[in-house]
Amino acid sequence: MTPVELAPRFFIAVAAILLFCRAVTWLLDKVGQPPVVSEMLAGVLLGPSLLGLLAPGVQDALFPEQLYPVLYVVGQVGLVIFMFQAGYAFTSHPINGLLGTAGTVSIAGVLVPLGLGVLLVLGAAGHAPVVAGGTSVGVTAAFVGVALAITAFPMLARIITERGHAGTRHGSLALASGALDDAVAWILLAVVLATASGRPGPALVTVGGAILFGLLLWTVGRRLTRALVHHDGLGDQSRLLSLVALLFAVAWYTDEIGLYAVFGAFSIGAIMPHHPRTDRLVATATPVCQIVFLPLFFTYSGLHTEFGLFAQPAVLLFGLGCVTVAIVGKFGACWSAARLRGESKGVALRVGALMNARGLMQLIAINVGMSAGIVNPTLFTALVLVALVTTLMTTPLLSWIERREAKNPVPGDTRDPVVAVQSGVDPA
Repeated sequence: MTPVELAPRFFIAVAAILLFCRAVTWLLDKVGQPPVVSEMLAGVLLGPSLLGLLAPGVQDALFPEQLYPVLYVVGQVGLVIFMFQAGYAFTSHPINGLLGTAGTVSIAGVLVPLGLGVLLVLGAAGHAPVVAGGTSVGVTAAFVGVALAITAFPMLARIITERGHAGTRHGSLALASGALDDAVAWILLAVVLATASGRPGPALVTVGGAILFGLLLWTVGRRLTRALVHHDGLGDQSRLLSLVALLFAVAWYTDEIGLYAVFGAFSIGAIMPHHPRTDRLVATATPVCQIVFLPLFFTYSGLHTEFGLFAQPAVLLFGLGCVTVAIVGKFGACWSAARLRGESKGVALRVGALMNARGLMQLIAINVGMSAGIVNPTLFTALVLVALVTTLMTTPLLSWIERREAKNPVPGDTRDPVVAVQSGVDPA
């Protein structure tokens, strides 16, 4: 298919995606699910799990295989801009005294699901077809462990914002823990990919490139972003153009070193000076990207998901096992770590619920694994199920925690989560 032939297919596909996502968002909003969850579910429903099952000819006409790379690339634009906004919002609230707790929560949230995921695959490999051809059981087990250890940081940030939790203690703690969690998990993923390829180079590039990136952010990056915001010779359009060029350049670099583009964009947002000009940049850049571009990535992932595979009992049991291990390993571990650090029951429960959401970042990880030949369709579908269940349960779980606290207030617990963050007091 030539570019001239592909262009009209792209336009009609995008129109169908946006309208369908809006319809699903409208329906799920009635049960309290945030738009980001609806978009993820809509992406799966547009794939072979529903549309391809009911009307395969329509799916093929709407989403020809040649269109897949275009959907992926355009979806990255939405991810990059959104993560820039998340980074800027993250530094809007002081987190003094939270880094120690965030580190503890992050370590627990990586190691426990990682270990449980490895054990699950080692036990299930002889019973369910989860190991891709040419891939060892050990590599598959390590990949699943890392995938279950990932937190959907962009989705976590969006849920916190949409539910009005930005600035609360549990919101800031979950953001800090999620950022550390995913940075570690993506380095581990690079190690797994390097092991699968038999070459240590990719892992060394990731670690070395991340260290260099951190040094450049601390030295050159801060000066560059200050100049971008405070230079009076730049108009709003020139400032926006410069910001987009910077974001794309940093996204290119972090993609090249194996840390993924969203971390570069988040880092730029985190070092941007807080100023009315920056606020205008964020307000200008984010709405179209969130509304138009993000749903395209969810649809791209949904096109590779085949829930019909769960008709095989062994595959269904493995999928349910992945969901169970994911929830116990992430929610349980993060909740326990927060409590050990002295956080209140309400804060610990909310942090566990937010960290348990896998959605976006796990979808990214399994797409990387499929491209590398580590993930077969069965494993891909099982891990998408994990992403859906753990993310869909986040909002109801948070609502349940709020209702529980309203009915059973803790006597003598006067620590207000918002006050605790703003004052920099760590109850630990």
